[in-house]
Amino acid sequence: MRTPLAMRPAPGATADDSVYDSFYNHSTAPRINSNVVLTSALRKEYPNLHLTITPTYSSNFLGFASAGHASALPTSTSPASISPDSVTCDALSSGLKWRRYIPPLTHGSSSPGVLVDDVKFGRYIYTWREYEYILYVVEGANSLYDEAISYLLGPSAAANDALLLAAGAYRHQLHEEIWVFNNGYWSANHKLWQEVQKSSWDDVILAEEMKKSIKGEMEKFFGSEERYKRLKVPWKRGIIYYGPPGKSYISHSSPNALYGNSSQAALVTNRIHHPGNGKTISIKAMMHTLSLYSPNPIPTLYVRSLTSYYGPEYSIQTIFRKARSQAPCLLVFEDLDSLVTDRVRSYFLNEVDGLESNDGILMVGSTNHLERLDPGIRKRPSRFDRKFLFDLPDEHERILYCEYWRRKLGADDDNNEENTREEKAKQNDKDHDDSDIEFPHLLCKPIASITRGFSFAYIQEAFVASLLAIAANDGAGDDMVTDEAAMGAKLDSEDDLASMLQNAKRQVGGWDEDEGKGLDEYLLWRVMKKQVRVLREELEDVEFEVGVE
Repeated sequence: MRTPLAMRPAPGATADDSVYDSFYNHSTAPRINSNVVLTSALRKEYPNLHLTITPTYSSNFLGFASAGHASALPTSTSPASISPDSVTCDALSSGLKWRRYIPPLTHGSSSPGVLVDDVKFGRYIYTWREYEYILYVVEGANSLYDEAISYLLGPSAAANDALLLAAGAYRHQLHEEIWVFNNGYWSANHKLWQEVQKSSWDDVILAEEMKKSIKGEMEKFFGSEERYKRLKVPWKRGIIYYGPPGKSYISHSSPNALYGNSSQAALVTNRIHHPGNGKTISIKAMMHTLSLYSPNPIPTLYVRSLTSYYGPEYSIQTIFRKARSQAPCLLVFEDLDSLVTDRVRSYFLNEVDGLESNDGILMVGSTNHLERLDPGIRKRPSRFDRKFLFDLPDEHERILYCEYWRRKLGADDDNNEENTREEKAKQNDKDHDDSDIEFPHLLCKPIASITRGFSFAYIQEAFVASLLAIAANDGAGDDMVTDEAAMGAKLDSEDDLASMLQNAKRQVGGWDEDEGKGLDEYLLWRVMKKQVRVLREELEDVEFEVGVE
């Protein structure tokens, strides 16, 4: 049975809420600290209730109620006119607030957007379990910035503390979210969680042994707490995923030789930066796997930047403080070389293996520039003691990546391919629907051959550019992608492209002659050849060195 609060103001108080009057007078005059003024006003208004003051970011009572764990009924009327029986639903405060429009996340969405309220002064009748409270949420001047403060009035200190613990615990738990550190503070990000849920190890194109080793390191760490304790060593680990060095040396035939001039004997050693070889998708797959751990999912803490008002040193302390509170956890530093600069290196190293315990923290850092990392980070066993090289994909991995795109595009199996092709032709004749792109298995090896020396990111760019070109031309067939200026590069004749493919076959082993017959009947193949040529020319615009094989 809920016990109603003494809702009437103290004897001598006016029927209107004098707390708001105090807040108004304070806000319209020179002020130093809102807490002092409001605390005095609240104790005068409600002498029989216990007052607890807490920052809203620590225990978000309204968020706790909106999740269904309590109810908050806003009111701007006199407390004497409110019946406990009326506390039945959540609503927005009719006090002082800002009303803001938030547009839809994507252009063209069917949603018109949403309206939200930023409460500057709100009063609520708050109900949780068998307790009833009065809650004031006020944004006042208590520091360098105005901050929202919650003033909770309840029947006893114990009742207030019980609600504070429940709301605080909920506030600091993840609810289909991932902790993201950016601009100096942590936030729970649902959108990133959604992206991670789409990732799996099946999408990671790596040598099977390497993939097994990466997964094994993760599983062994989080399953070996007792083993670490028996050996009396700290239960922590650091792993680095690194791609080719900042300017990787990719040797292939010179442009003339690659594109058909077999008399060209010189080799070009291009100095090319190659991101996108599987590091990020591997991290996402790991995050997804850990989120499925039962009965206790392993949380991920993702560091986006060290930038903050108080400086990167403060950010590093805040990051590791949070990681220790969430352990066991995965702590991710993407582009580690750009985060840990000379300015903060000593602070970072002190947090990694200083006096504080980091038990249960598995750190994963990724970088395209391993050589830029301080030796104290990349060579000390107690810091990042395991490294995985994500090199440029070989032909087998490129073929697997093409198969991944076949699945992504919903390509049909190659069984009864001729019948399927005839059926599609009839359907296209009927309604000119070019939404289905023919992508048979036999295209995978040729595409893998002409993308030699490409990272996964470049191969992805080739696929995306090809599909965009097909979509833009709406099935225009052989007239497609003929605007050379729009392509951003000069395209040679089809004969020259054919010579390029023949030369690529000789270099990489290529595909069988019989298998290669008739590929040009496939629209995707015709467009892909041109897009690959454009991307290769972009690579060759980079400074290069000439050597002899």
